[in-house]
Amino acid sequence: MGFHPQYLESFLRTQHYLLQMDGPLSLHYRHYIGIMAAARHQCSYLVNLHVNDFLQVGGDPKWLNGLDKAPQKLQQLGELNKILAHRPWLLTKEHIECLLKAEEHSWSLAELIHAVVLLTHYHSLASFTFGCGIMPEIHCNGGHTFRPPSLSQYCVCDITNGNGHANHHDDPLGNHEVCGEVEVLMERMKQLQECRDDEEASQEEMATRFEREKTESMLVVTAEEEECVPSRDISRHFEDPTYGYKDFSRRGEHVPTFRVQDYSWEDHGFSLVNRLYPDVGQMLDEKFQMAYNLTYNTMATHKDVDTSMLRRAIWNYIHCMFGIRYDDYDYGEINQLLDRSFKIYIKTMVCSPEKTTKRMYESFWRQFQHSEKVRSRSPLLIRGIS
Repeated sequence: MGFHPQYLESFLRTQHYLLQMDGPLSLHYRHYIGIMAAARHQCSYLVNLHVNDFLQVGGDPKWLNGLDKAPQKLQQLGELNKILAHRPWLLTKEHIECLLKAEEHSWSLAELIHAVVLLTHYHSLASFTFGCGIMPEIHCNGGHTFRPPSLSQYCVCDITNGNGHANHHDDPLGNHEVCGEVEVLMERMKQLQECRDDEEASQEEMATRFEREKTESMLVVTAEEEECVPSRDISRHFEDPTYGYKDFSRRGEHVPTFRVQDYSWEDHGFSLVNRLYPDVGQMLDEKFQMAYNLTYNTMATHKDVDTSMLRRAIWNYIHCMFGIRYDDYDYGEINQLLDRSFKIYIKTMVCSPEKTTKRMYESFWRQFQHSEKVRSRSPLLIRGIS
């Protein structure tokens, strides 16, 4: 994230507010919810960070022995945690009402908003963490990151302050050979733009293309077939460890398409969050806009490139996997711009991030710089809330 100082600043400001500034939840509750959310995706890196923070703010060490040792109020959050992490399309108003009307263990609406923002924040951050190859601890035996070794000369604090910013576009591996995949992708973007200008598909055709892409996204195999069994250190922080992402079309479930125009962050979510948790709505909105618009107009060695079409394809593909549709988008563009190896990588990070491998990372955009690959993951950091 240090490759992109503007986004990093927005991210850190938001996270600092969520964890340390005034809010409905106590400090130790906030860190414990972070542990629950990160553990749901088996992200030991984030779990360990928040175990330490939890203890530093006075959290009860007994709670760390397992979710069943935490207060009943936090235990009741377990069901919401697993649904938001793996199958958010199954969330209903009954889940929310159950938490708000739990008698002596009930949540206030403001507390629940805070908790949901924390849960989705750490679900998304776990995906980003695994996507960068940070597991379990980059400074310990067995830990690693996908970051090229030559970048170790940079300190995150230096990059955040702008030092070395001008150099982060340099090819970290010294590989100046440009493979045809970049030019092919750029040509496809040009052709698609020309098609947009020539004719516009009907609403019926746009809907058909979305349903086709949603169905095809379910056929993308995320990773190896074997299950990743969480260690006891991780699994004790959540319930039902066998619960995970399942392609609803494969399971024979009918899930209606969720149209963004019917309920969106801009028109509905922003005002709700800001009313119940002041200032957070604005911070999240700034972070969303930063992630969506983040670009340096480069593609590998090419400069002054309009990447908006490619960025929107990634953004909408992620949402498509959860049945979310933008009426004004032609989903036929996704197959033109995102090849199968990239789709496998994205789907694994979004749906089963603990299964992300270095081979997946290296199989797509082979001529792109590492910073550009990091930038392609920025939509993951807001998938849960938006």
